[in-house]
Amino acid sequence: MSVPQESLEALNARASSHFDGAEVASQTASQTAPQAAPASSAHSRARVWRMPGEGPTAALSAASVAGLAALWWLATHLHWLPPLFLPTPEAVWHAFVDAWHGRIQGGLPLSEHLFWSALRVFGAFALAALTAIPVGILMGVSRVARGLLDPPLEFYRPLPPLAYLPLVVIWFGIDETAKIVVIWLACFAPIAMAARAGAKSATVEQLRAAASLGGSFAQIVRFVVLPAALPEILTGLRIAIGFGWTTLVAAEMVAATAGLGQMVLNASSFLRTDVVVMGIVLIGLIAWGFDLGMRALERRLVPWKGRG
Repeated sequence: MSVPQESLEALNARASSHFDGAEVASQTASQTAPQAAPASSAHSRARVWRMPGEGPTAALSAASVAGLAALWWLATHLHWLPPLFLPTPEAVWHAFVDAWHGRIQGGLPLSEHLFWSALRVFGAFALAALTAIPVGILMGVSRVARGLLDPPLEFYRPLPPLAYLPLVVIWFGIDETAKIVVIWLACFAPIAMAARAGAKSATVEQLRAAASLGGSFAQIVRFVVLPAALPEILTGLRIAIGFGWTTLVAAEMVAATAGLGQMVLNASSFLRTDVVVMGIVLIGLIAWGFDLGMRALERRLVPWKGRG
């Protein structure tokens, strides 16, 4: 059967137009694809999700400190408050210089006050960490330990240090032991409570996996429970050091001749508000610096915290 010549030419013309259209479409797609890719990537970057509260805060913290300093300067230089209630920043700085050279009540240089306060607070804090972490972990993994230790811990935990300070003085005298014991008691409870709560962070799957691999009770506690409790323990340490500095003034009320708390109490007796504010600022800066160090340690030891 023969096909007419005109039909063959029509078929060839339609096939040629079809292939030409496909080639044009492919060229158009290849030209528009690089333009669409940046828009798509920019759209995906704009939709990156963050955890609540995540992000840098250094600029905000600097602005907060600068704002408080400016408010302090305005309140004192515009005489919103009398100097007896709030001294000027310049007066506080001069008090710092005088205290550093020992030109305040008592005649001791500021370095000696710093040394004794740091020795008492950080010594008691280290002792509390060494004793409270094992006690808290034991309470978290042992029903017997929790039943025996929970009542005395919960009983004394809400008591203010000034409540049991006279009893500690009667038991241990007025030397350094009484001061360290008072600060140790203030630091012990938050660390133990944090370690106890952190011991419950280990999941059942982790505990069963360690047990199925033949781990003993001590090995499970050391390699499973303790790492899981580490974020809570570090938080408890940060809270405890704050309690330690808070208790310092009460501890140095007991026949102390040197220390930041004793310096502040002595200055308040002579209405030296500049020295009082200087001591408060110094205690706050030391505690803040320690807290920043604990945050850096936390980021290094538990980088998975908040990313689960």
